[in-house]
Amino acid sequence: MSLRHIITLPDPKLRLVSKPLERVDDALIRLIDDMIETMHAAPGIGLAGIQVAEPIRLLVVDVAQKQESPAPQVFVNPEILWRSDDRNTYEEGCLSIPEYYADVERPASVRVRALDRDGKEREVLAEGLLATVLQHEIDHLDGVLFIDHISKLKRDRVIKKFQKAAKRSAEGAHVL
Repeated sequence: MSLRHIITLPDPKLRLVSKPLERVDDALIRLIDDMIETMHAAPGIGLAGIQVAEPIRLLVVDVAQKQESPAPQVFVNPEILWRSDDRNTYEEGCLSIPEYYADVERPASVRVRALDRDGKEREVLAEGLLATVLQHEIDHLDGVLFIDHISKLKRDRVIKKFQKAAKRSAEGAHVL
């Protein structure tokens, strides 16, 4: 297993729509293990394939509390089958938008169908934090970021902040 580089805003890859996977094979299992290790090291509770520059419909999540043993879950080709009418608001952050947090309202419960790491189909009725994380990560697979769910003014500010930081970083790389 090895840590993967997490791409950050304003990287245009974050806006790509990820492609479905044909099968779960050894190469995909290695990527899954790398993503779980990367997510835990970051530390985060969810990571989509596109965040490690792999535009495929794959995500890993682990919503275990700090005092609990890690309990990573794998979702290959996840799709939301149902969303509740009830809503929850959570303060969300993102490993691809470091140190920025905002309240986002989403359905309180979702039913998700996906393949697991063994290639077996499963359905999960997710509620609370797990529902939020799954929606956040599935959004990534569709090129949607959590900041797309906040006001345009706030979104424009955070995008501009990350664009400036990226420009400064690029300029600094050329200084001798």
